[in-house]
Amino acid sequence: MLTAGIDLAAEDANTAVAWIRWTATGAVLEELTVGAGDDQLLRAASAAVKAGIDCPLGWPEPFVEFLIAHHRRDPAAPTDPIGRDWRRRLAWRRTDLVTHELTGRLSLSVAADRIAHTAMRCAALLARLAEVGHSVDRSGRGRVFEVYPAASLKKWGLPHRGYKGRQNIGPLNNLVNLLIAAAPWLHLGEFEPMCRGSDHAVDAVVAALTARAAAIGQATRPGPADLAAATTEGWIALPTAPLTSLTTSAGRVDGILTDTPWRGPGWPTQSGAVLTPPVRMSTTGSNGSRASRRRSTRHSTSE
Repeated sequence: MLTAGIDLAAEDANTAVAWIRWTATGAVLEELTVGAGDDQLLRAASAAVKAGIDCPLGWPEPFVEFLIAHHRRDPAAPTDPIGRDWRRRLAWRRTDLVTHELTGRLSLSVAADRIAHTAMRCAALLARLAEVGHSVDRSGRGRVFEVYPAASLKKWGLPHRGYKGRQNIGPLNNLVNLLIAAAPWLHLGEFEPMCRGSDHAVDAVVAALTARAAAIGQATRPGPADLAAATTEGWIALPTAPLTSLTTSAGRVDGILTDTPWRGPGWPTQSGAVLTPPVRMSTTGSNGSRASRRRSTRHSTSE
């Protein structure tokens, strides 16, 4: 199985994409790019079984209705006092509130924060995916999932704050160390220096890990009461099992059984067999971290 993770930004420079190849016993980071353009993102989303995108996939329904009414010069007067609570109902989606309840983290408002610029780009990418025949369902039932790397890290018991920005290279390296220790079956290989130098790279890797969790049924999905909103607003997939279970449990992707059998009730432990780590190569060059390396197995469709 191949999963992709996209740390999306409004501009290419801060956009990263990661490709992770999964087997029954481990996972290999096959390709990692920081400074990814639309064509690279579409290629990753098209090639992967599932792709996790770190960006809101839609806007709050009340906000959209409010804008439409305002545009038509026919705004409905709010029944409640026009204050903070009224604005909050416009600003955050149902999935943002659920994620806050489950993790204590409140994501940026796609209606009232600068992340709206990124969401515009995301909407265009989703439209292009749909144009070429890929299933795009904002609730997570199609090829793509919405992910929130910081929330995934928290659910997996890893540092989830204070690792972003050039001033936080120390905490970023600590996060990478802890990720490697928690997931010894994940082989960053030649891309480890990129992860240690860019929080965008790390977020893309975490997005690809979360896509795996969602693909094998180990992530939150909207319930019946939330499905209608999730279909238009998007739904954040949060891990529901330990990081170790990504390689030790079975799951179904579009009805096909994948990987090894479930090892028993509850959360499984990691199997003993692991992949041999690849030889590490430096990725530092004239263009710094904006580089990518590919493995010859990238186009393989086998596990």
